Amino acid sequence: MAKKPKNTKKDDTSLGSLSGLPEELGIDADLGRAQQRLTVTHDSRRYGKPVTVVGGFDLDVTELKPVASELKRRLAVGGSVVDDRIELQGRHDDRLRRALDDLGFVVED
Repeated sequence: MAKKPKNTKKDDTSLGSLSGLPEELGIDADLGRAQQRLTVTHDSRRYGKPVTVVGGFDLDVTELKPVASELKRRLAVGGSVVDDRIELQGRHDDRLRRALDDLGFVVED
């Protein structure tokens, strides 16, 4: 008696948790970013050096580091991830808001 071949076709019915669409589309990541409400504030550090602080992320540090890296690259500045926020050297209002918008985040006024 011949063996019945196993079904090797991948199940394409897996749905994303937020959108109800297939996970391959990556819609959930975009929706998750759009649902976060970020705040941009300014602070000063040692010797009066200005620092722009972006807070309100619902991401853990490992997911936040690539976002910080992309912002630093786009703005050509230094910065770091501290706790659940990104600190960028200097004052960057409009350019930072545009960069965050391009990445899919919503910034509160």
